[in-house]
Amino acid sequence: KDEAALGHALQQYEEGHYAAAEENLQRALDFGLDRNERVIAYKHLAFIHCAAGRLKECRAQFRLALRADPRTDLDAAEAGHPAWGPVFKSLVR
Repeated sequence: KDEAALGHALQQYEEGHYAAAEENLQRALDFGLDRNERVIAYKHLAFIHCAAGRLKECRAQFRLALRADPRTDLDAAEAGHPAWGPVFKSLVR
């Protein structure tokens, strides 16, 4: 159920349904995900918050991702994104 909820939320994110994706990412986290899945969920929540200009919330989600796995990183496309790339970079210096 948790993996299905995460998959559904990520599909909503990819389709641009960010409010629904945000709700379902949180629901998936509430169901309980493994470490890698939590990192994915937190990162996508951070992306949603950053894109909406909610930088405090964005930083908080990136911190949760880093707490779940200190080796968390962004891929090249994610790191180069102007909305969340600099926010993430400021946390891992």
